[in-house]
Amino acid sequence: MEALLARQHGRFAPWLAVALGAGVLRYLALDQEPDWQPLWLVPPLAVLGFWLARRWLLAGWLVGLAAAFLLGLGAAGWHAARMPPPLTLPFGAVQLSGVVAEVQPLPEGRRLVLDQARIGDGEILPRSIRVRLRAEDPARPLPGDVVSLRALIRAPGSPAVPGGWDFQRAAFFNGLGGSGFALGPVQVEQGADAPLLAGLRAWLDRRVAEAIPGPAGPVAAALLTGTQSAIPEPAMQAMRDSGLAHLLSVSGLHMAIVIGLVFGLLRGGIALVPWLALRVPAKPVAALVALAAGAFYMVLTGSQVPMQRCLGMAVLMTVAMLAGRRVLSLRVLALAAAAVILVAPAEVAGPSFQMSFAAVLALVAGHEALRGPIASFKAGGVTGPRAWRRVALVVLGLVATSLLAGAATAPFGLHHFGRLQVYGIAANAVAVPLTSFLVMPAGLAAMLAMPLGLEAWPLAVMGWGTEGVLWVARQVAAWPDAAPVMVPLPGWGLGLAAFGFCWLCLWRGWPRLLGVPVVAAGLAAGQVTPPADILVSPDARIVALRTAEGVFLHRVPGATNFTRDAMLRAFGVTEARPLPENGEAAGGAIACTPSACRFRPRPEVAEAVLLRSPPPARGRRADPPDANALAEACGRAALILALEPVRPRCRQGETIDRFAMWRDGAQAAWLAPEGARVVSDRAWRGNRPWVPPVPLPGRAEALPLAPVDPGGN
Repeated sequence: MEALLARQHGRFAPWLAVALGAGVLRYLALDQEPDWQPLWLVPPLAVLGFWLARRWLLAGWLVGLAAAFLLGLGAAGWHAARMPPPLTLPFGAVQLSGVVAEVQPLPEGRRLVLDQARIGDGEILPRSIRVRLRAEDPARPLPGDVVSLRALIRAPGSPAVPGGWDFQRAAFFNGLGGSGFALGPVQVEQGADAPLLAGLRAWLDRRVAEAIPGPAGPVAAALLTGTQSAIPEPAMQAMRDSGLAHLLSVSGLHMAIVIGLVFGLLRGGIALVPWLALRVPAKPVAALVALAAGAFYMVLTGSQVPMQRCLGMAVLMTVAMLAGRRVLSLRVLALAAAAVILVAPAEVAGPSFQMSFAAVLALVAGHEALRGPIASFKAGGVTGPRAWRRVALVVLGLVATSLLAGAATAPFGLHHFGRLQVYGIAANAVAVPLTSFLVMPAGLAAMLAMPLGLEAWPLAVMGWGTEGVLWVARQVAAWPDAAPVMVPLPGWGLGLAAFGFCWLCLWRGWPRLLGVPVVAAGLAAGQVTPPADILVSPDARIVALRTAEGVFLHRVPGATNFTRDAMLRAFGVTEARPLPENGEAAGGAIACTPSACRFRPRPEVAEAVLLRSPPPARGRRADPPDANALAEACGRAALILALEPVRPRCRQGETIDRFAMWRDGAQAAWLAPEGARVVSDRAWRGNRPWVPPVPLPGRAEALPLAPVDPGGN
């Protein structure tokens, strides 16, 4: 045991970052706020852990893990407590004004993020408002300007399915209070102060998009500024299906390219001047200037989580290099992860944080494991000319990098997006070198040349490289089964797979192999936790029924495609069929009449009945379900479904109607032989600061509405 522990020297500390993140995830998974503050226990546990670690390493390490877990739990609660409460917004059009914090270009028009927003003559709202301008609006507001417009805004929506992505939680921690669209032209007044670098970001987006025609323009702008909103949907879909979407999210790859280019150019420039080379320490000076360039690039692109992680690692690596220590290590990654978790704990639940750190962890662990073979290959351990070995090493490095990063991020992509990029290795092997050696260097050169007005040629070269990346994305996305849709991995399965992945990467020797079956068990979680048989949207406009032959939808006017796609993604499909007006479907699993549909997906389970309402007249709500159909269903069905209120309710079984969605949000149901199990979004999330309270009858207009525009807007 002593020999085993000695071999793991230096591998215990990174687990503290894992425990810290686990504490944050535990806080986010609670169904109510903790009634005690865990931070009070952290100092005594930390002191006890240090004292024990000097005598009994394992005991001290376990106490340290407990302290880190409580620190994550308490830090997440502290961040939630200091956030302003969600906004109560009116239901009608309002007169909105505020200071432009950010301008986001869209394929058609633009979107503004407003700080210090006011509704009418009311008080300044404690949260920002995001509003989309009309495409034909000629106004061109810039960050720092004061705008006024008539708009329709809504609070962030609830998850489309129970357990789905929580938009309200993300908006709560990001400071977003609501979003909507303009109903009329925007009035702009020039402001006094612009947010830091926001105006430069907007100018770069516009300049790059004008210089590079077609979809390559918005893609190139996204690589420089991180703004993806203007990328056309076909180009975005091709990047997703080919496994190249990570190139659009400004991340560690882009930061590494910028820092590496600045470091290499400055160090080489100093070496070319003998007088400087003899008097200036080229390596430290180049490292510090490159670090400053990386920090500027991070602020320019909006300080996203992958950039924060990469800048934190770059700072630690620079300090290690100046101190003569090993630069690339798991401790550096763990420190960067801990810093990001403490600054923005809610990001732990997001795909950006998870996939970014998973990819880097796999690359660092893989580099450590392959360090010996790589050194032997370089030294001539493999026969062949030296030039051949260098070319082979570059090719194998690209393949190994794509393979490690793709395998590490696959479980997270399956959980969040329900897709696997089968040919991502081939696409990245071509697109990543193209981005690293052509697109980003040309973009950096264009940014340096813009003050002199000489950016035309660098932007042209960047456009050629971006077109090449898009060509690779389209070709790979067109291959058979390039991005198969699968049932999303449940949260507990992802947690199990992530723990096994950390075990595999953080330990040394044969004990690390114990993580392989843990990862396999997590990936098999979908077989143990099947998707729901029935989903009902939170707006009470869509019912989805899952059968062995596919998914069938009952949809009423007003339902959004976004909600439909989210529901289909939860089932692991992309297409659905409408319910028959009269007759059977799915091999007898569905039998419909004009007033009701009987649903039994498997012969051994109980039956559900969907009550249909007559189509509403123009300007009126739909009538309640047919009374005779309701009476017949009450005597035989374990679950009654209706998109309008059901009165009276059945004495036995479960009922999901419009009132249920109004109170508790989206609904999911599993049919079993003994009956139906129904889970609502409110029951899934519980009573949290970002979950709206149970609505009460009536509707109070707490905020003023906008006056009617005589022009009809």
